[in-house]
Amino acid sequence: MASIEFKQVVKRYGDSPPTVPGLDLHIRDGELMVLVGPSGCGKSTTLRMIAGLESVTSGELWIGDRLANQLPPKDRDVAMVFQNYALYPHMTVFENLAFGLRVRRQPQSLIKSRVEMAAESLGLGDLLARKPGQLSGGQCQRVALGRAMVRDPQVFLFDEPLSNLDAELRVQMRGNIGRLHRELATTSVYVTHDQVEAMTLGSRIAILNGGELMQVGTPMALYGDPDNVFVAGFMGAPPMNIVTVQNRGSGLKNSLVDLQRDGVEGLAGELLLGLRPEKLCHAAAAPAHWPRIRAAIEMVETLGAEMLVHLSVGGVQGDERMIARLPGLQLLTPGDSLELAFDPDAVYLFDAASHRRIRESRPVAVAEPC
Repeated sequence: MASIEFKQVVKRYGDSPPTVPGLDLHIRDGELMVLVGPSGCGKSTTLRMIAGLESVTSGELWIGDRLANQLPPKDRDVAMVFQNYALYPHMTVFENLAFGLRVRRQPQSLIKSRVEMAAESLGLGDLLARKPGQLSGGQCQRVALGRAMVRDPQVFLFDEPLSNLDAELRVQMRGNIGRLHRELATTSVYVTHDQVEAMTLGSRIAILNGGELMQVGTPMALYGDPDNVFVAGFMGAPPMNIVTVQNRGSGLKNSLVDLQRDGVEGLAGELLLGLRPEKLCHAAAAPAHWPRIRAAIEMVETLGAEMLVHLSVGGVQGDERMIARLPGLQLLTPGDSLELAFDPDAVYLFDAASHRRIRESRPVAVAEPC
């Protein structure tokens, strides 16, 4: 196993602006680090630099105690699982699993034992004689995982390995990858654009945007303590409600929110207010001192045990909108008016110009919904 460290790493293609403008990131030995962000944020490029499939323009990339900038891919001792499986169609499952070991001229006894161990761990024991064309998408992905496992590398790299699978298989494969990491404790770097995958798999998560590292931390630290609007909106499904409010000195106000609040006198006249959807609840069930919101229901997404209620003020062209996560066993109709309340201590404040978090002395209530 090995740690990975990026020291001011830049990746640039030709004369274009850098895809990765100067990354500083330390991935600890044995952890599962998830790189997450929107398309084009540089996460796959970062992964490919670790693998040696992309060169480092400047800066230093360390794998363990070795500077890897000029190290050939074959000497990095990393194994990569690709989005499109990349299996050899003319080979059986056994041959696909064994291929990397045979290229390295490993003894046949070692190849057989490692392949059988990986096949048993991934439930492929009955499929070893089949070829990829005879397998389902989930089975192909398990073969791709097994091919990386048998190498016993010091680093696993996962490049959006579940994006081609349906929803049920993605949940199953997430469980397989999480279980394998707990069993093997091998340093792993996992790239995805899906924040649910990031939250459920990562020991820590690094959030990228435009090649820049927005924040790195444990899943719950990023969810409960975001540094900026981008992280606040990216982590969580549905995302945090972010609305513009006017700072009146003694409180914050817009067409939805009227919040009396101490300590905002010295802040800018316009701020961004953040509130998680699960922090909104029916006004009748809330304490009397909690601020109220009265808005029209635009749309209701029924999800069984819960529902997502889209709210607006001012009709279809309403100037402020929010989403509330409410219990699902109730009848709510688009067009109706709804009164909700929220804990004032659950509010986040951000600077409207820089989008950076304004940290106050009071803690944010994030542990439980209201």
